[in-house]
Amino acid sequence: MKDTIKAGMSATRRIEVDTPRTIDFLGENLRVYATPELVRDFEIACLEFLLAHVDPGENSVGTGISVTHGGATLRGMSVDITVTVAKVDGRLVTFDLLAKDAIEEISRGSHSRFVVEVDKLRQRVAGKAAKAGVS
Repeated sequence: MKDTIKAGMSATRRIEVDTPRTIDFLGENLRVYATPELVRDFEIACLEFLLAHVDPGENSVGTGISVTHGGATLRGMSVDITVTVAKVDGRLVTFDLLAKDAIEEISRGSHSRFVVEVDKLRQRVAGKAAKAGVS
């Protein structure tokens, strides 16, 4: 992992709340941003941020996430997702998370990711798969 990542660095990405990002169980009139999709968007934003700070052959995996989701963002609205590096502890990077639509803050929380060597992770997962009898 490069030493270019520092606490306080941040990035913002704008996403549109399209149909696949919405809940469907309350009917078409209440197609709002689904919490699992929000979590996914936070994770992707952190992953993409970290890709600029890892060495060849490295990537990152999520190790924890905690968010609140208190605002209903309608299908068709945009959301700005901001991820800010809160702490770097060796290969573990913790982010503060914030999401806002055009009207209000809809979510905040934290997410941690661990930078891994992809080949080592692949070997470890293959070993576990062999022990579990799955492919």
